Amino acid sequence: MKNFFKYSLYVLAYLALIFILAIMFIATSSESKAELIKPNNSINPQKVVEIQLKGLMNNNYPIKDHGIRQTWEFAHPNNQKNTGPLERFTNMIKGNSYKMLLNHLDHKIVEKQINNSIASYEVIVLDANKTYYKFYWQVERYNKDGFLKDCWLTTLVSAPMSLGSSI
Repeated sequence: MKNFFKYSLYVLAYLALIFILAIMFIATSSESKAELIKPNNSINPQKVVEIQLKGLMNNNYPIKDHGIRQTWEFAHPNNQKNTGPLERFTNMIKGNSYKMLLNHLDHKIVEKQINNSIASYEVIVLDANKTYYKFYWQVERYNKDGFLKDCWLTTLVSAPMSLGSSI
């Protein structure tokens, strides 16, 4: 009988250890899913716009405001200086001027102009209320030395122009 209790305690300790490791694994997995795509010089200008729009489209996945943080990652340092810090940028995106980008239903990116240092796009967004908006989106190749050298980064997103309802 004494051995029965001894082995029962071992089994309970083993199960508790498995449970704790499972919880740690789940927590680590969701953190790794929350990793942001970082700018690098192999990402072309249109892909930068796509990364930002997909982030905003799924803003709260895998964690709250992940899409806004992803967008911030690809903002040009001069743009970050004017719109930041991140908390201020978040408030700006959630404000009336840009909130239609958050959790939007669809978007279309049309290249307007591209050269070696600047690329501009017309972006049409269908927001959650099924209203279309048009934006002018500009990215520039960063030319200063450092880890951002030759990366394409957003320098301008125009105010939205309503194109009306899709219904």
